[in-house]
Amino acid sequence: MQERSSVSELANRLRQELDRYSPGGKLPSSRALVERFRVSPVTVSRALAQLAAEGLVVTRPGAGAFRAGPRRTTAPSAGDTSWQEVALSADGAADLVPRSVDASGVTVSLAAPPPGVIEFNGGYLHPSLQPERAMSAALARAGRRPGAWGRPPLEGLPELREWFARTIGGTVTAAEVLVAAGGQAALTTALRALAPPGAPVLVESPTYPGMLAIARAAGLRPVPVPVDRDGVKPHLLSDAFRATGARVFVCQPLFQNPTGAVLAPARRGEVLRIAREAGAFVVEDDFVRRLAHEDAGPLPRPLAADDPDGVVVHVGSLTKATSPSFRVSALAARGPALERLRAIQVVDAFFVPRPLQEAALELVGSPAWPRHLRSIAAELRTRRDTMTAALALRLPELELSHVPSGGYHLWVRLPGSGGEAAFTAAALRAGVALAPGRPYFSAEPPAPHVRLSFAAVAGTEEIEDGARRLRQACDEALKETVRQHSRDL
Repeated sequence: MQERSSVSELANRLRQELDRYSPGGKLPSSRALVERFRVSPVTVSRALAQLAAEGLVVTRPGAGAFRAGPRRTTAPSAGDTSWQEVALSADGAADLVPRSVDASGVTVSLAAPPPGVIEFNGGYLHPSLQPERAMSAALARAGRRPGAWGRPPLEGLPELREWFARTIGGTVTAAEVLVAAGGQAALTTALRALAPPGAPVLVESPTYPGMLAIARAAGLRPVPVPVDRDGVKPHLLSDAFRATGARVFVCQPLFQNPTGAVLAPARRGEVLRIAREAGAFVVEDDFVRRLAHEDAGPLPRPLAADDPDGVVVHVGSLTKATSPSFRVSALAARGPALERLRAIQVVDAFFVPRPLQEAALELVGSPAWPRHLRSIAAELRTRRDTMTAALALRLPELELSHVPSGGYHLWVRLPGSGGEAAFTAAALRAGVALAPGRPYFSAEPPAPHVRLSFAAVAGTEEIEDGARRLRQACDEALKETVRQHSRDL
């Protein structure tokens, strides 16, 4: 059994048995728990730490673990932090964009759902799809490399930069690549480097909520440019550049989040030409290139591979194809922009830890890597087909206009002009966690949507069970809408 599931199972068992002990009562020793449940000491330690984080157990070094006392129903007496409301907002009148950040669109796909809830809102591969054994072996080998725990070059290990440059293709060289700590960090560096606070930044509509949060946190003004099944609409992109004077456009040309669209061949050159004429950068978020489905066929090259003029700042990551904690990515750029990206990254984080970079090199250079990519390509195709078939059978009123050949989610339009919040809430009551569509829009959404992930669930049976639960939720949401309408009359 995997260590992760052993920890979860032991924590659940201990949680169920806590009522046997009075508040302050001592739990069995770690040795006793190891013998009773036939798990490792590490598993016991992690399970107790999980219960302690939940406030159910108190651990005392050298004494053991004890059941925590009753939780306080009122907040404990503490200092007065109300002054911070003034301090954080006093100079806000000069801000073109409010500095408060709504992270709900990001946390909905990061937070683990409650037990028994099917995770249709997840943004990462289920543990059964992650190459845990290969990553563990790579990390072990990396730790034995000479100098593995020393300070790496600020730009990243040369061999890893070379590997990323080869995967981008074209004339991109290792000297034009920086190793970054995951796609989110790379996007943050790119937006901070390329646009000053208060400036407009063009974004696809709909688009990744995490990028919208980055932009707003940096004091930028996201301006939406609509996409269809062939990606961003070039004539609207040109209009947006003219109307705003923006110098940055952020896009996902391959399996766009959330629509799954791929930028059409005829539009690729148009997007680069329009940006070049506007004197603007295109930030290319190539986040799921390694999650193409088995039937995807040959993939288009990254935009950066066809850009000799430094218009494109490319972001590519290993995280989606591996694990949420395997946060290794690349930033590629040309000209003065590269030096600015490098300077901001160094100021923000110094460098990506060398052991993680060494582990990434070990992983992508091992025979297990191509096997893993082939395996998830087949599994994601099966899951996609299972979900589309289940939706067509049980929820034909939901509109799925595009079935992607890569990525890990479907973008579904709900019937009518409202009901997104009611449907999402009803789904959760039925035991399914969804990602509501509203956070994917930087302005008013044209219609209600939800994003359904098929990568974070345990398998096809859970997908079919989730569709059955969603049928129940849809019926419940419809009844609630009718009741609300009746009350309003």
